[in-house]
Amino acid sequence: MNRLYLMLIGRRMFQRIFVLTLLCIALVAGPELCLSAQAGTQVRDAEIRQAVEAFVQQRTAGLGWDIHIDKFYISGNPTLPDGPLAFEVMAPQQWEGWGNISLAVLVRKGDRVVRNIPVRVEVEALADMVVTLRQLDSGATITEADVALQKRDIAEVRGRFACKVDEIVGKRTKTTIKANMALRTDQVEKVPLIKSGQMVTIVAENESLKVTVTGRARSSGAEGDIIMVQNLNSLKEIPARVVDANTVQVSF
Repeated sequence: MNRLYLMLIGRRMFQRIFVLTLLCIALVAGPELCLSAQAGTQVRDAEIRQAVEAFVQQRTAGLGWDIHIDKFYISGNPTLPDGPLAFEVMAPQQWEGWGNISLAVLVRKGDRVVRNIPVRVEVEALADMVVTLRQLDSGATITEADVALQKRDIAEVRGRFACKVDEIVGKRTKTTIKANMALRTDQVEKVPLIKSGQMVTIVAENESLKVTVTGRARSSGAEGDIIMVQNLNSLKEIPARVVDANTVQVSF
């Protein structure tokens, strides 16, 4: 009985000494160990971000936009093995490279995939856009004083925007557009030079011959548009290209 009691006391004493030893180690070396582990995590997070940034830049190469990752979030707290790793970023095929998106980062060690890490990013893409300086009412013809070129986020216009002032000036609005708004290309249209029903001069010419006849427009059109016109001599309707407010040209 006394022998068993002594054995129990010895075991408890050993356990206490062991625990005290661990506490001492933690007090002395703990902060350095924690910092080392945290630093290792930060290094791996930086590697993942670097891989994502390279992927985004490759996805948007040649567009001429200012691209940067505005928000970056790694789901969970993934642990990665030591040693050299390769990172492959996967994205939906239809993703254009900007806006909010969930990506998958495949982590490989050698030929083996060791992790599949979900990453959420918000990519800001800034591009030169034509912006309204004042409200433009529906049907207004746009002048140089109405617009300016400014850098804006692609997400504001969902990728459809006018990037050259001279492509917008002279066109008219299809709807009312508020001030300080990036203009989308589908919000404007050419101003018709010829209206349906008006009299026009039909010109047919080549290197050696030029023929002109009087006609009537059967549809409206802006410069460069193809409209239907009626030859008043033959009463035939033919397609013609609008040259100016009174003239159309046909192939000859």
